[in-house]
Amino acid sequence: MRVTLASRELLGNLVMRELRGKYKGTSLGWFWSLLNPLASTLIFSVVFGAILRVTPTVGAGGVQNYTLFLLCALLPWNYFSGVVNGGMGSLLGNANLIKKTSFPRELLVLATTASLFVTFLIEMAVLAVALLVFGVNPLIWLVPTLLLMVVLAVFATGLGLMLAVANVYFRDSAHFVAIGLQVLFYATPVIYPITLVSDVSPDSLVARLHIDSLYFANPLVHYVEAFRDLLYEHQVPSLSTILVILLSAAASICVGWTVFNRFSGRLAEEL
Repeated sequence: MRVTLASRELLGNLVMRELRGKYKGTSLGWFWSLLNPLASTLIFSVVFGAILRVTPTVGAGGVQNYTLFLLCALLPWNYFSGVVNGGMGSLLGNANLIKKTSFPRELLVLATTASLFVTFLIEMAVLAVALLVFGVNPLIWLVPTLLLMVVLAVFATGLGLMLAVANVYFRDSAHFVAIGLQVLFYATPVIYPITLVSDVSPDSLVARLHIDSLYFANPLVHYVEAFRDLLYEHQVPSLSTILVILLSAAASICVGWTVFNRFSGRLAEEL
């Protein structure tokens, strides 16, 4: 960590490079950062909100809007998956730089996290405006939401560090992660309320406990619910949710940093 802090100027340059190159050469430029989540929201709203008629929970002030309900979880999910995928490919994508220059390799993963966080901030600002328009005033909840965004960034970065190294030594990692993220997306209450899981009626109490244990072992369930609690329902997340979020972020970054440092010595040779 000390090396990374000493290299903050390099980190800043890498972040700016990521931001400048993200939509370079496109006609709409940064507008794509809003169009992509809006397109996903439109598709999910039509399929799950209009056709399958998934009923969202009731938000603050009695608002029951599927699109707002969806966005409060979809934007954090998009950021998480973006950091995981971007971090995983950051070393391979900068192979020439790694071979030619000596610098803390973890900066490449951190640059991905930071550049995507800028986009995340823009998207969440637009969501805050949308919530205001529909009568769900999120202003007093913005500070805790920002803190939650930072904790999510730490959690995702830890995974990104581990997967970045794994992808160098085992190139099939990207394909396994792509499948894993698809499964994880539907195992997280992004497009449906968590009450649908609670309403499942298995044949026995043992089966019920197994379903709950397996489902709630996914840390992203707690992250998504925390974002909805703050922005959509205007309530403080439960103590258990807060503990899971903080512990998962701490464990992820510690393990990720340890694994990265353990295997980063031979990156140039492997690349």
